[in-house]
Amino acid sequence: MNLWKSLNGLSKNIWLICAVTLINRSGTMVFPFLALYLTQEIGVTPGKAGLVITFYGIGALITSPFAGKLSDKLGPITLMKFSLFSTGLLFFVYSFFDNYIIISVISVILAIFSESFRPAGMAFISNEVTVEQRKPAYALYRLAINLGMSIGPVIGGILSSIDFHLLFYVDGLTSIAAGVFLVFAKWNIKPKTVDSNLEEKNLTINSKLVIWQDGKFMYFLFASLPVVMVFFQHFSSMPLFVVDQLGFSRSTFGFLIAVNTVMIIIVEVPLNSLMSKWEDWKGLALGSVLTAIGFGGMAFTTEIWGLVITIIIWTFGEMIFFPSAASFATDISSEERRGEYMGYYQMMHSLAFIIAPWSGAKIYEVWGSQILWIFTFFSGIASALLYIKLKNYKKSV
Repeated sequence: MNLWKSLNGLSKNIWLICAVTLINRSGTMVFPFLALYLTQEIGVTPGKAGLVITFYGIGALITSPFAGKLSDKLGPITLMKFSLFSTGLLFFVYSFFDNYIIISVISVILAIFSESFRPAGMAFISNEVTVEQRKPAYALYRLAINLGMSIGPVIGGILSSIDFHLLFYVDGLTSIAAGVFLVFAKWNIKPKTVDSNLEEKNLTINSKLVIWQDGKFMYFLFASLPVVMVFFQHFSSMPLFVVDQLGFSRSTFGFLIAVNTVMIIIVEVPLNSLMSKWEDWKGLALGSVLTAIGFGGMAFTTEIWGLVITIIIWTFGEMIFFPSAASFATDISSEERRGEYMGYYQMMHSLAFIIAPWSGAKIYEVWGSQILWIFTFFSGIASALLYIKLKNYKKSV
């Protein structure tokens, strides 16, 4: 397929970091089933289950900006090694406790180690590519994530029917395996080179500027928060809706998540190659609208075919939105502070992770699923409308 040719110029390092990510993500099965584990195995309410996921988000929120700075100082590869090995060990520890308070504390600690990988990985990629390669590179990175996610939840659905604790063991082992690969991979370490177009854009950025004073970046994060909160419902409220309310099996939920990831494997890279000349704000707005329609549509379906259709719609939104968001965040950051900017970008995701699972589960518990999905529709549309103003922000810099 011609649209895949955009990957030809990517460096060996990009392919290696994607391989590390693929290994790690192939074992991702704890969080897609965490709400079910907490409600069905530990015996807590949906609201308390959402709160545990919120505690994880708090740990990630605290970690992200510091991890970004550490990535700039220590190097992304060093930080990623630490993250993978420590995360693998903590998954084993997690499985031995059934006390709600202890589980909540471990969730925060796990987030601190696990989420330090994300800003380091994104900074590593952004420093390895030119402006023209940026969206295809991020799409390839997400391809690795979602190829792994097409494996993890399906296996997780099967293992959870045998013993929920198996999810923690497999997730931990794959994190450690990814760390081992990272240690022994042959990286091409070379002096930094700055793309001329990127260098010209970065002249407009004051390297001493406190990130909170970067108005365009702060507006971007503010506009992104509602739609990212919507997206995170597929980790928390969606499994409760599909399994507990509609009565489908956990294996069926794993299949539904696999529909999302298989679509991304097949479509995302060529789609982003096709849209490579789109301005980022357009991709952000369109992705938000499709996400709103997809999640909002679950208010009106109870059948498996209806769920599949809604997932297809919000998956297209996801495939357009996230590469555009990463590209926008990279575009307005300077190379020497890229890890720091990516850390704050990830912090926005962590804030969404704090608010979304708990608030979504609460709305689901108190007012029901239909109100929840209608609310997600309006949240996604709100982000889309806010992104339109980024066109003017872009011109003002």
